Amino acid sequence: MLFFTTSYNLLIPEMNHFISNLGGAGYKGMIIGLFTLSAGISRPFSGKLADIIGRKKVMFVGMAVCMVVSLIYPLSTSVWFFLALRFVHGFSTGFFPTGSTALVTDELPGNVRGSGMGLYGTFISLGIGIGQGLSSTVTNLLTTDGLFVTASLLAIFSYILSLKIQETLPNPQKFKWSFLKIKKDEVFEPAVIPVFIVMFLSASCSGVIFVLSPDIATYLKIENKGWFFLFYVVSTIAVRLFTGRLSDRIGRRQTLLIGMILLSISMVTIGFSDSVLWFTLSAVLFGVATGTTSPTIFAWTADLSPDHRRGIGAGTMFIALEFGILFGSLVTGSIYNNTADSVLNVFLFGGSMAFLCVAYLVWHLLFRKSAT
Repeated sequence: MLFFTTSYNLLIPEMNHFISNLGGAGYKGMIIGLFTLSAGISRPFSGKLADIIGRKKVMFVGMAVCMVVSLIYPLSTSVWFFLALRFVHGFSTGFFPTGSTALVTDELPGNVRGSGMGLYGTFISLGIGIGQGLSSTVTNLLTTDGLFVTASLLAIFSYILSLKIQETLPNPQKFKWSFLKIKKDEVFEPAVIPVFIVMFLSASCSGVIFVLSPDIATYLKIENKGWFFLFYVVSTIAVRLFTGRLSDRIGRRQTLLIGMILLSISMVTIGFSDSVLWFTLSAVLFGVATGTTSPTIFAWTADLSPDHRRGIGAGTMFIALEFGILFGSLVTGSIYNNTADSVLNVFLFGGSMAFLCVAYLVWHLLFRKSAT
């Protein structure tokens, strides 16, 4: 997961500059939007397949897409070809994390699920931070083409490591094309609806961050476009293992409530950032917030998913993630006009989504029963 996540995140900070050079500055929001759209579309398929043909085979599909598409990016000569590649690239995250999350869920006993998911999520955060933090450095050393080749090599290394992982699905079946026919009850796991709502609202904030953090760095004259994620990853890793254990003790919803309050505050502080110091401190606060919420959401998904539908349950959670990021990135594109003055309004939108999540969790704690 570390090398896979690093692979596709390595590209994100340079994508705004890349599409601008192609004459598509007005389409920045679609860079993340199309990627997450295809990931969301693929989740019902990857979730079902993970429960039938095995977790590892689903992971392999995601890695293969990541390897190939990363090598094709340098051939982009038009905005629309580039955006088409972004759409195809999204299928990688539609498959790999669904399979790997179901596999990890199989391995974790319920009483340590929070701390286990905290460890799992730590390496996801490391991949995001390392990838986005080193993006500009790799580009400066190897050019943009070298950046794309490096991303592909990281996906290949992820594949090599995964060969040693043992399949956890009992009696996996051989693939049949008929498995791609999706029934209504194979798209969505109703038991994880509370997770879906929380993930969608919080992920919309991430959509804002993915689109705007490179541009904010430029406005503040920070050469490294992945500056935000360097400090985000340090803070999120520092709290993940602790907060994973915390949710095992005090409950998933209680821990999520703490994290979402921090998330709403962080979105507002990022929007008001007018110096490198303020921007950096905001990145740390955002990291603490996501370090609190992410492993808890993963553990809550595992708690609520029926044992025989863990792949679909994980897929449902990731559908919320992808469409939350998509929603956040599209709203960002509609509000943001490529000027520093329009940044605050976008982050106030993000803050309002996080606050809605706080309100939902309070309501859920007061009026709904839960597995935790």
